[in-house]
Amino acid sequence: MEYRAFGSTGLRVSRFGLGTLMLGAWGNGDRAECARIIHQGLDGGINLVDTADVYAAGESEEIVGAALAGKRDDVVLSTKFHNPMGPGQNQRGNSRRWIYQAVDASLRRLGTDWIDIYHVHRADPSTAIEETVDALTELVRLGKIRYWGTSMFPAGQFVDALWAADRRSASPPRSEQPLYNILARGIENDVLPTCLRHGAGVITWSPLSGGWLTGKYTRDDPAPEGTRAAKSPEYFDAGNDVKFDKVEHLQAIASDVGIPLTHMALSWCGEHPAVSTTLLGPRTEQQLEDLLGAVDVRLDEATLDRIDNVNRPGVLLNPDDQDWSSPDLDPTARRR
Repeated sequence: MEYRAFGSTGLRVSRFGLGTLMLGAWGNGDRAECARIIHQGLDGGINLVDTADVYAAGESEEIVGAALAGKRDDVVLSTKFHNPMGPGQNQRGNSRRWIYQAVDASLRRLGTDWIDIYHVHRADPSTAIEETVDALTELVRLGKIRYWGTSMFPAGQFVDALWAADRRSASPPRSEQPLYNILARGIENDVLPTCLRHGAGVITWSPLSGGWLTGKYTRDDPAPEGTRAAKSPEYFDAGNDVKFDKVEHLQAIASDVGIPLTHMALSWCGEHPAVSTTLLGPRTEQQLEDLLGAVDVRLDEATLDRIDNVNRPGVLLNPDDQDWSSPDLDPTARRR
């Protein structure tokens, strides 16, 4: 496993990290197998584990915490806050009040005294960024978190957070966690260069584009039984002929190189110099075993050029894949 600098923090993280969205009720309800998946990842050289309070309503954090017992010092642990964790109006968001409650709940579920990287899961237009920056800075000073970062922040909002921290002599965001894959390259226009300029680590997620870059979705069978496309069709553009065309071209490139499309897609994410680690999101031990096969894969310039010809740098093929966009970009927000 290759280990890389995590921005300018001094941390070193594995080229691939372990994402735990699918560990728990949202994916694999077998806690014993989930623990084996985490241990399998650590044995494979992974040293960054990412979770979130909202994943399976806290169950993912509990699974991670139990699996890391006795191994905590060897792991860079990341979790997140922002999404609703109860019916209360103040059990969500980026307010100081909720951050203090959310971090204590996450620490309890994770069975640890500190979180290495605490991510703001999404921006919150109703909360002044200064409020969030101040609260997170206090958590750093208290030792409950080591660093904080953002997830899915547009470049402008990431810089707003940096400026707010600088004006207040506060702890700045040290990382960003964006969606990134061959079919969704929009962050190459601004987010990735911004992170490079400001020394922020980058943890990318969805490297396989929800299964598109595994090759398992075909025109004849766009939503195979048991896949996420079958379980949640509202999240997948299975009728997208453009995507099918591009995946077919990418499959041909992978075949020419002599590697599975999955491994080519995973390796591709880490070729950008801003990317610190790419999250693998397995549901089963077998899936993780296959994904770890990409550990030693490197793509040469000719292959990267061919991939660029399939989907050009900076192109987000389907805006809906971005998962979240700033309300400032809503048409109603642009009206005078």
